[in-house]
Amino acid sequence: MKLSGNKILITGGASGIGLGLTERFILDGNTVIICGRRESALIEASTKLPSVITRQVDLSDGAERLALFEWVKSEHPDLNVLVNNAGIQNWMSVDDPKFLEKTKNEIVTNIEAPLHLTHLFVQLPQLTTVINVTSGLSFAPFAKVPVYSATKAFFHSFTWSLRHLLKPKGIEVIELIPPALNTDLGGKGLHDHAPPVSEFIVSIFEQLKEGKDELTFESSESRSKASAEELKNYFRLMHPEN
Repeated sequence: MKLSGNKILITGGASGIGLGLTERFILDGNTVIICGRRESALIEASTKLPSVITRQVDLSDGAERLALFEWVKSEHPDLNVLVNNAGIQNWMSVDDPKFLEKTKNEIVTNIEAPLHLTHLFVQLPQLTTVINVTSGLSFAPFAKVPVYSATKAFFHSFTWSLRHLLKPKGIEVIELIPPALNTDLGGKGLHDHAPPVSEFIVSIFEQLKEGKDELTFESSESRSKASAEELKNYFRLMHPEN
């Protein structure tokens, strides 16, 4: 994809990886729209980045997703990049009293919402690029986040198919595959040990310049290239015997 002169929608763009992408895309001369549920986070982002355009949306609500698309189609018909970044992560076990409730929330946010948005936004005549944010856990799951890992494996598989399906339309599909990063995903403090988002952003933009369509960083690079046996070893290392 070209790295400047775009108009880009980033879901979940007010924090974590989404905010890192927003900052870098603006720095590189793009117009960026971000959306999310928390008004406070959107206000904080727009204070830090005055040029950013914000839209409060609950992506778990299908009607709100449709309203977002209609607003973009009316107010920003030149939008040419969709970044499906928003996601939630629950640390839980199958005997968690709220397991089913949390599972449904993750499936709606991590799978249903980006699929719905993709279906809608490929109807925009100016769309040139879809960027899907998956995870290193797409390849080897972490049992403390069993549903999150499964949703990302689903989204990784869908992204492969989407790349094939949209090629005749001339729409590029790029997959961002982050490892654990120092964000609040899953809860504050859980990923304090992980690399900063800033290092990840620098790396993926270097890969974008190289024209790659699968962008990895540190451990997600080795996982994405691992054999079945190597992935089993990754899983064993993450889940040592008591």
